Amino acid sequence: MARTWLSIRVELVEGRGERFWPRPGRIFAAARSHTFAQLAEAIDDAFARWDRAHLHEFELADGMRLTTPYEEWDSVGPVADDRRTKLSRLNPGEQFVYVFDFGDGWTHLCTVESERIDPLDALGIIPAVPLSHWGWGNIPDQYGRRWEGDDGESPPPANPGVSDLPPLRPWWGERK
Repeated sequence: MARTWLSIRVELVEGRGERFWPRPGRIFAAARSHTFAQLAEAIDDAFARWDRAHLHEFELADGMRLTTPYEEWDSVGPVADDRRTKLSRLNPGEQFVYVFDFGDGWTHLCTVESERIDPLDALGIIPAVPLSHWGWGNIPDQYGRRWEGDDGESPPPANPGVSDLPPLRPWWGERK
């Protein structure tokens, strides 16, 4: 198994009308037998996408587009089924784009690293699906919410410090 898996660098370039710099990113270990659909799910996990009721698409450098079929599948033009297309079609150094949620346009630049990796070295396990093993940067909330109940207009609630926490740690909770 040594050095047979792909290492794929994924950087968040833009989304919700914003461009990100420095770009948050993650490095994924992925077997060549994994599918693009599995990579899409791994990217969405690693970039905190909790509402998955949105379409996604890969666009490869050669113009090939991949997505999961949906009702109006034919209206988007020629695309391949990402559930059937394996990552083995990728080559070292190849770059491609992953877009999640066509409305908000969470757009990622994906780069296949030049060196293959051993998943046991990189992750300590052999995962059944692609899995991130390194990352950096702040991941923006999918809808731009800053706290539970954020309506986009109200100021943030006052910071209670640790006084609102149960006394499960010696420094948590109200001091008496």
